Amino acid sequence: MTGIEIVFETHSWSTDNDLGIATGWHPGQLSDRGRELAAELGRRRRADRIDAVFTSDLRRAAQTAEIAFAGSTLTALHDWRLRECDFGELNGAPAETVHRDRRRFLDEAYPGGESWRQAVDRATRFLADLPLRWNGRRVLLIGHVATRWALDQALAGRSLDTLIDSDFGWQEGWEYLLGTS
Repeated sequence: MTGIEIVFETHSWSTDNDLGIATGWHPGQLSDRGRELAAELGRRRRADRIDAVFTSDLRRAAQTAEIAFAGSTLTALHDWRLRECDFGELNGAPAETVHRDRRRFLDEAYPGGESWRQAVDRATRFLADLPLRWNGRRVLLIGHVATRWALDQALAGRSLDTLIDSDFGWQEGWEYLLGTS
């Protein structure tokens, strides 16, 4: 196979999700429901030919990988580029407040943070390094909205200008192909 098969999964449900909080760059932690969902992710993906697991370095994503692949030979490789958008002063604010004017922050940085385009560009730069070691392999990425939008834009040809207004539409994983030359 030429290219890299990428499976994307979001981090599991967090205590902030329970409270309607936009965690942003705060570490966050999984709720009881999130730990159950992480274990389910592991059952779903252990026999899925995954060669490597990459995760955001934020606690809620790392914890998802730890639970999902506990006792397996897969090691989670943490990368800060897979983090969520940095909402700056709004990290930890109510999600309704953070996402109400999401389009406004497409190119304008959140106060003390970054814009969605900056976050997506950061996550997209991660993809450039994958072929150095993982060509012809199948990898799992565990991340956030910004991570998925980077994949959608870079590998599925979807415009960030469209994604910014769309519902995230959670599902049990998304699959992409990163072609290499």
